[in-house]
Amino acid sequence: MLLPIRTSIQPRRTPYTNYAIIIANIICFLLTYWPHQVIVEGIRVTEPLRPWAQMFMLTPVRPYLWQFVTYAFLHGSLMHIFGNMYFLFIFGNNVNDKLGNIGYLCLYLAGAVFAGIGHTILHINPVLGASGAVAAVTGAYLVLFPQTVITVIYWFIFIGTIDIAALYFIAFKLIFWDNIIEPNFSTDAVAYDAHLAGYACGIAAMVLLLALGLIKTNYTDLWSMIKQWNRRRRFRDTVAGGYDPFGGRSGRKRVWVKDVKATDAPRVQHDEIADLRAEITGLIGRRNLAEAAAKYLRLMEKDPEQVLPRQYQLDVANQLMAEGKWAASAHAYEAFLAQYPTYEHIEQVRLMLGILYARYLKAPEKALIQLTAAKEKLTDPGQIRLCAEELAKLQSS
Repeated sequence: MLLPIRTSIQPRRTPYTNYAIIIANIICFLLTYWPHQVIVEGIRVTEPLRPWAQMFMLTPVRPYLWQFVTYAFLHGSLMHIFGNMYFLFIFGNNVNDKLGNIGYLCLYLAGAVFAGIGHTILHINPVLGASGAVAAVTGAYLVLFPQTVITVIYWFIFIGTIDIAALYFIAFKLIFWDNIIEPNFSTDAVAYDAHLAGYACGIAAMVLLLALGLIKTNYTDLWSMIKQWNRRRRFRDTVAGGYDPFGGRSGRKRVWVKDVKATDAPRVQHDEIADLRAEITGLIGRRNLAEAAAKYLRLMEKDPEQVLPRQYQLDVANQLMAEGKWAASAHAYEAFLAQYPTYEHIEQVRLMLGILYARYLKAPEKALIQLTAAKEKLTDPGQIRLCAEELAKLQSS
């Protein structure tokens, strides 16, 4: 048995829509769940819903359009809703943070609809539950955060935890094993095809949005991984095939250093930069900040103008400062200020940069500029006092 208990990343904003969806599901469960015995063709069976709520299940024989949404807010048991809401909480918070509240709501509802369509095409039995919509959210997580780490608790003979990359856990455990292999050995009434349709919806939607640039890439998502793989494949094929820009391909041959044209250098440089950026963001996602900072320094050697996504750039700058690499840290903070001038806590970044210039880099003019700008916007009493003290030292010297 494998159960995810946490991921290596946390949302930077409160995932209000995910919380609202979870609450809505719980309220609907409390209002509609009422297990009772009924007799159908002489056989006593247990109905999980109140009679008035049964019309909101999705009935493939004669479905109503609104049932493709309402069925996803109904559940047939306490464990049913607990399992769905648990996975929605584990994976939905970060997806909500990435897509925003409206985008996340659209993904959830679209996942419910597509999962319902998948079930309706292949089955005639009624279906209820949020698992198809949750599958869409989980599929979206796979695309957006494939390199993050999921901590999984396992119990077979022993009980323990293990860290698994999200790409492998979701793709092989949740999708392949749970919904393709396990149905061959299970007799439970589980809507496996609805799950698969939900996963397909979430994965396809996120890949499409990333490919069209409607979602900002962080260079560690699945689409970026595919593009990097394709760049490397094309480069290997070009080199291995002995490409001659004047005579075309002349068959495979060994490529000596003298055969590499100067015009290949920009492409190699571009690929190296892209790989370094992907490695840095992957390391930060796994909270390996020390190694990420080391990779960042290599990136600066390749191209000092490179800037990481906002929080990653700030994390690297803070790490470099913690390691005592004052000049590199100041450069990272300066790049952050230039790239993200509307950051909501920019005064704190300026305060940090001013302290760097004043205490460690002996650049009082630059320190005065940053500390003066920070003082105008600081609201924390401790930070205001610290800024005033540093300014007083500079002005008295």
